[in-house]
Amino acid sequence: MHIGLIIYDSLNRLSGGYLYDRKLVTYLRERGDSVEIISLPWRNYIRHLNDNFSFNLRHHLTSLQADVLLQDELNHPSFFILNRRVRKQIDYPIISIVHLLRSKEGHSTWQNYFYRRVERLYLSGVDGFIFNSVTTRQAVERLLMDAKVRMRPSLVAYPGGNRFHPEISVAEIMRRAQSDSFQLLFLGNVIRRKGLHIVLKALKQLPSDQWKLTVIGNTHVEPSYARAINRQITKAGLAKNVNFVGIVPDDEIVNYMKTSHLLVLPSSYEGYGIVYPESMGFGLPVIGTTDGAAREIISHNCEGFLISPGNVIALTSYLTELAQNRQHLLEMSLAAYNRYQSLPTWEECTKNIRTFLIELIQDFTIDVT
Repeated sequence: MHIGLIIYDSLNRLSGGYLYDRKLVTYLRERGDSVEIISLPWRNYIRHLNDNFSFNLRHHLTSLQADVLLQDELNHPSFFILNRRVRKQIDYPIISIVHLLRSKEGHSTWQNYFYRRVERLYLSGVDGFIFNSVTTRQAVERLLMDAKVRMRPSLVAYPGGNRFHPEISVAEIMRRAQSDSFQLLFLGNVIRRKGLHIVLKALKQLPSDQWKLTVIGNTHVEPSYARAINRQITKAGLAKNVNFVGIVPDDEIVNYMKTSHLLVLPSSYEGYGIVYPESMGFGLPVIGTTDGAAREIISHNCEGFLISPGNVIALTSYLTELAQNRQHLLEMSLAAYNRYQSLPTWEECTKNIRTFLIELIQDFTIDVT
């Protein structure tokens, strides 16, 4: 197959969506497919809208020699009109890889209204979808239903959780559960949607000599939020308990996962949350939220807890329970470890996508003919 993939910036950006795209490209190339990366500069949302009227970008699409064009849905503002403009000039299908709708990220009411309109136009103008979860598929279905547009061919391909190839024994998990200090891990970009401020509000209610929190993630994505977090920590007197390590290599992430007791990431919304299964591979229970796809991975009070977004009282209660009841912590740790064994691998994910693309290309060629 000859495949085009449109992304913003570099494929090496640090996020779950870019990891997904990167794994897919690697797999396709290893199977002998050619993949052309079409990279657009990262700008603000309004400037991306102007891409729809770019002569150079339109020429690139109409002259592209491809069997299929993949577009990361993150790029939707650049193509919600352009895809329709080139429709009669191209002979390949356009497939959108949908990780997380911008209109689900918790912006203000007027912003979400605008984003929904743009995303609805974009989604109704492509030929098919690759989703990272059932939750994401359902969100797209609702938008298309609002536009009275039928659902296109689609595939739900859950991300793999085996990026780190976890090696930890049940005996190690048992010993870790009984260690004195309660070690918490927050792994994600330091942005409001990920809920670090909620974690800190809850931890303020726990005795400071009982816990430590390690924060792994980029603090430069939302600088104003990162500054607010620093002020919150200082005001609450938690500086000695919270360790920001920034962006670290995979082997260091593995070490933190091996030595932590719990992943706490109460995002307001996750399209999937790749870090959840990755953590479970090391026997870490997970605290997520009821909004988004966390519920497709975590069973409440089994491999972790699910709280409503922003519910500090519930989060405080669950953190206190696991800090004090190490038998419960161990039971959850083993449940998380066992759950990981049944989750998809990256090999399964990308193989399913390739099969879907081959079948879709064949059907599209027949329809065009």
